[in-house]
Amino acid sequence: MSRIDETKEFIPIRIAVLTVSDTRDLAQDRSGDVLVERLLAAGHHLAERRILRDERDQIADQLRVWCADEEIDVVISTGGTGLTGRDVTVEAHRDVYEKEIDAFGTVFTIVSMNKIGTSAVQSRATGGVANGTYLFALPGSPGACKDAWDEILSKQLDFRHRPCNFVEILPRLDEHQRRK
Repeated sequence: MSRIDETKEFIPIRIAVLTVSDTRDLAQDRSGDVLVERLLAAGHHLAERRILRDERDQIADQLRVWCADEEIDVVISTGGTGLTGRDVTVEAHRDVYEKEIDAFGTVFTIVSMNKIGTSAVQSRATGGVANGTYLFALPGSPGACKDAWDEILSKQLDFRHRPCNFVEILPRLDEHQRRK
């Protein structure tokens, strides 16, 4: 089973939060608030926070900007992962990914099944890597953001988590770009 190795020092990372919504502004962004509260409580740094409309090109462009920023290690988006015509966040993420973290969506579905039963099939949560940056797309509900953070991301974004975690391989994500 997984565990936190208390003999290791915690390494804070820099996380950007993107809310995708046609209707929310910062004052109404409960899902973004959940993510920001949790990442700060864990000891990480909020690198940036934005809200964008459900426009695939704009979402992908913002993800690319953040992936090019050396001051951002992880991008977490919330919203736009459902099945309606305006839900384009997953497609925007996949436009940017170099590699998809297939198991992230699977594990999120398992976590969701335990909370909301078969309604979990309506979410298309996804994760991937681009330009040495982790990208995660979560549903737009505060509950889904809590579940994803508490059950998956808080552990995988903690260097002390064993047997392995995302932080320990972060410096190697873009090693292919450094080869001559």
